[in-house]
Amino acid sequence: MSKYLGLDRFFKVFRIIRENGGLVKSYMKLYRFDDLKTGTLVGTDKYGNKYYENPYYFYGRNRWVEYTDHVNMDYDGSQIPAEWYGWMHYKTDLPPTRDGDRPKYKWIANHSENLSGTKEQYMPYSTTPPKIEAWDPKKSK
Repeated sequence: MSKYLGLDRFFKVFRIIRENGGLVKSYMKLYRFDDLKTGTLVGTDKYGNKYYENPYYFYGRNRWVEYTDHVNMDYDGSQIPAEWYGWMHYKTDLPPTRDGDRPKYKWIANHSENLSGTKEQYMPYSTTPPKIEAWDPKKSK
C-alpha cells in the first residue's frame, strides 16, 4: 500500500539523511558534491578520498568518490590516484583494497594532480618573438 502512495520514496529520503549523518551533514554534502547518495564504503586512498558503491543505482553511476575535506570545493578527477581510477571506470571489479597482486615497482612515481589552469601550473618559456608588443608609456618619452 505504501508503494502505491509513494511513501516508500518518502522513507527512503529519511534513510539517506540518516546514513549521511543527519540533516546538517546531509545538507553540507549536498552543497559540496551536488548529490546525496547512500552506499557502502569500499575504501579510502592515501589522500583521504572515500570511494563508495551502491548497485541499486544505474551502471555507470553506482560508484562515486567523496573527496577529502581539505580540498573544499576545488576537487576534480585528477585527484584520484591511478589504482582507484581503474575501479572507478569499471576496468576492474576489485578495488585496490582487495586486489593484492598488483606490482609495486620502485620506479613508479607517486600520484600528483593535474594543476593546469591553476596558479601553481607550469608556464613554459616562449622562444618566439611576439608579433605585437604591449605599449609602454615610459618608452614613448
